[in-house]
Amino acid sequence: MTVTKSQYSVAVLGAAGGIGQSLSLLLKMNPLISDLRLYDLANTPGVAADLSHTNTTCQVRGFMGADQLKDALKGADLVVIPAGVPRKPGMTRDDLFAINAGIVRDLCVACTEACPNALINIISNPVNSTVPIASEVFKKAGCYDPKKIFGVTTLDIVRSNTFVAEAKGLDINDVDVPVIGGHAGITILPLLSQTYPKCDFTAEEADKLTVRIQNAGTEVVEAKAGAGSATLSMAYAAARMAEACLRGLSGEPDVYECSYVASNITELPYFATKVRLGPSGADEVMPIGDITEYEADWLAKLKVELTGSIQKGVDFANQ
Repeated sequence: MTVTKSQYSVAVLGAAGGIGQSLSLLLKMNPLISDLRLYDLANTPGVAADLSHTNTTCQVRGFMGADQLKDALKGADLVVIPAGVPRKPGMTRDDLFAINAGIVRDLCVACTEACPNALINIISNPVNSTVPIASEVFKKAGCYDPKKIFGVTTLDIVRSNTFVAEAKGLDINDVDVPVIGGHAGITILPLLSQTYPKCDFTAEEADKLTVRIQNAGTEVVEAKAGAGSATLSMAYAAARMAEACLRGLSGEPDVYECSYVASNITELPYFATKVRLGPSGADEVMPIGDITEYEADWLAKLKVELTGSIQKGVDFANQ
């Protein structure tokens, strides 16, 4: 049995924001993390002071402003990036591109200089484009490792598991629905046919669940009526992904999460499938497996959109 101890340094970039604060609290509670660094353009000293009063073994420090960014990153094992603007009603994830693309690029440039070997978990939307941007930045810096850059799609899995458990009356702790493709709208493809435990879905059920999972982010944006997007559920999902990455780094066997990564599973250079996490990061990218005709139709459609989003990110990084 692998004994995991509190040993990892984690930096959160965008730690004072809607996702960042909740995520930082959840990471502060994680026994694998001994050193938590919180970075943002403003307000991080207050967030760090507040969190430092919680009685967990993890030490927390706040870093504020661009001149402190490299100090926040130095020697980090894992960097989690929720920085950027959230979606508002009527906005698509692509509307966010103009703002968030530049933020992710600049933060990743700092990572190449201060912690080139860290695992990078990217939350900033549109993930379908920001992961290619991050990869191009690391390539330019000469320290690109495709196993170390992850688009965090975990919220799609968390939502799928929740909605399927509710629909089928299952124990939420038992349910696992793989979600492949990307992390926006129709690029999100839950493989309901691969649900564990094995479930049967009518065509109508499968369609209703698939569309709800694809549009779940919008469901929250509309429910919040202009007051924000999915922050609490996103923080929960990001904490789960961060923990999985650290468990993999520690040498724990059989740690799997779906993630949007550099991939040769399809003809696309980036694609989300299940990934086995290990000491190198994404130690193995798993195949899609058997899917239904309905899922295959969605897969063909999502590839077209995802191809455009990937190219948009690559073009931005190289302009």
